[in-house]
Amino acid sequence: MGIQHISANKINADDDIFIRQVTPHVIPDWLHAGVTDIHLGGRASLFYGIIFAAVGVIIHTIFAENYWLLAGTTTGFFLLGPFLAMGLYDLSRRMGASEQPALPPTLTAWLPNLINISIFTMLLILVFFAWIRLSMSIFAHYFNGALPTFADVVINVFTFKQPTFLFVYFSAGAMFATFIFSISVIAMPLMLDRNASAWTAAITSLRTCARNPVTMALWAFCIVVLVGFGLATNFLGLILTMPVVGHASWHVYRSLIEIKN
Repeated sequence: MGIQHISANKINADDDIFIRQVTPHVIPDWLHAGVTDIHLGGRASLFYGIIFAAVGVIIHTIFAENYWLLAGTTTGFFLLGPFLAMGLYDLSRRMGASEQPALPPTLTAWLPNLINISIFTMLLILVFFAWIRLSMSIFAHYFNGALPTFADVVINVFTFKQPTFLFVYFSAGAMFATFIFSISVIAMPLMLDRNASAWTAAITSLRTCARNPVTMALWAFCIVVLVGFGLATNFLGLILTMPVVGHASWHVYRSLIEIKN
């Protein structure tokens, strides 16, 4: 039997996308829904968590001796998270439609809206490489001459020999992460669910963040905490935390967006 895709009603120019305004009190509900979907999705959900963890381990193994690349590549990898979590969004959507959770259909969830999802993913990849380049440039600027060892960097940072390095590095990273979050938090689920154009999806995501700045900022913080926990556990925690983020992100979309046609 071939893989079947859930049909999605394409958003037309005349459609009215209504963005709900919610309070931060809904965030625990989103997280709870994410955990519930992991329980229901079982091995299909954990498959994606294992993929995230495995890629993290591979990146760490390849760049372990080149920490200036490791930092940028590891953090940059999560800039691609909205696309990599596409299967988790689709799994939540299917379970919400009372389908039995199954992995195979989610592996090609992007096919019905291939062009727009590809365009958006290319943007994510460009930002990913831009961040790696900037990350390396910051290291080169603050540590002239031969590249320092990881221990040298830690000593310089915590003895304030390079007081601005940490501030500049994390500020730059935060700007990249904020940009990606703002244009993608709603975009990928919307393109999956309604075959929206990349432009419509990105603008809707930006409008959603503008309408719910506090709630979305706190949600972004929750994502950082969950990802940070996964990294702090030598990537093993990502097996659980990334499916939580992915499934919960689908419920964020469902909670905030209403299509009136």
